[in-house]
Amino acid sequence: MSEPTILLDGLMFPEGPRWHDGRLWFSDMHAREVVAVDESGARETIVEVPNDPSGLGWLPDGDLLVVSMRDRRLLRFDGTTLQEHADLSPLAPFYCNDMVVDERGRAYVGNFGFDLHAGETLASTNLILVEPDGRAREVADDLMFPNGAVITPDAQTLIVAESGAQRLTAFAIGADGSLSDRRIWAELGTVPDGISLDAEGSIWVAVPTTPGAFVHVAEGGEVKQRIELEEHGGFACMLGGDDGRTLFLLEARTSNPAEIEGPGNGRIRTVPVDVPRAGWP
Repeated sequence: MSEPTILLDGLMFPEGPRWHDGRLWFSDMHAREVVAVDESGARETIVEVPNDPSGLGWLPDGDLLVVSMRDRRLLRFDGTTLQEHADLSPLAPFYCNDMVVDERGRAYVGNFGFDLHAGETLASTNLILVEPDGRAREVADDLMFPNGAVITPDAQTLIVAESGAQRLTAFAIGADGSLSDRRIWAELGTVPDGISLDAEGSIWVAVPTTPGAFVHVAEGGEVKQRIELEEHGGFACMLGGDDGRTLFLLEARTSNPAEIEGPGNGRIRTVPVDVPRAGWP
C-alpha cells in the first residue's frame, strides 16, 4: 500500500465523511461546520451547525441531513435554510453522533449513551430510526456506544460499530426499516469508530486510540490490511473518489473538545486501495 498523503490540514475535528457529487463531505465537528472538499484539496463550507455536526446523509430530494450532537436533533438543509427534521432528545439519552441514511432517506442515528468526556461509566444505549417525514423511533437497544454504520448494497443488512464493545454488529433490515436477527459481524479487540464498506464485503475501520490506526477486516474479524498512525487517532474513513478506490482517512490528535486548542488538531489524508466502495453511505 502507498503512503497516505495529506488532502486537507488545519482542521479542528473531522468526522462523518461521505462521498457525494464528486466531493468528500464531512463535519468539522468542533469548528461547528459542514465542509466539502474535492480531490485537489479545494474546500467549501456548506453550513454552520451551532451544536456540533456529526453524521451526514441525503434525502431522495437532495436535501442534506445533519446530526446536531449536543441538542440531539437531526437537521435538514435545503441549500439555504437549516431546520429541524426530527427532535431525538426524547429517545437519545446523551449526545447523538454518527448516522447512515439509506436510499429511501431513512436515517439510522447512534448516540453516546453516557458522558464520555466527563469520565462517566459506559452505559448501553439505542439506535434510532428517523423516517423521511421526520418520525423517529427506537429500532435497537442494548448497544455499547453505537457509532459508524453501513448498509449493504442489497439494502438487507445494517452493520454498526459498537465502540464500547470493540465489535461490529449486524442486523437484518425489515421492509419498514426495523432491525432484527442481531449477530456479531466481527470481534475486533480494539475500539472501532467510523467504518466504510467495500465491494468485496469487507470493512475499513477507524481506530480512535492515540496512536490509532485504520484496519481492513473481513466478516469474522480477519485483518486484511492495517494503516498505523503515530500521533493521531483514526476517527472516521470513507471510500470514494471517481472510481471509489480512494480511502479518505480522518484523523485527529484528540477528540476531547477541552484539549483542542484550535485548527491543526485534525487532518484528512488519502490513500489508493484496490477494492472500491459499496452500499451506503
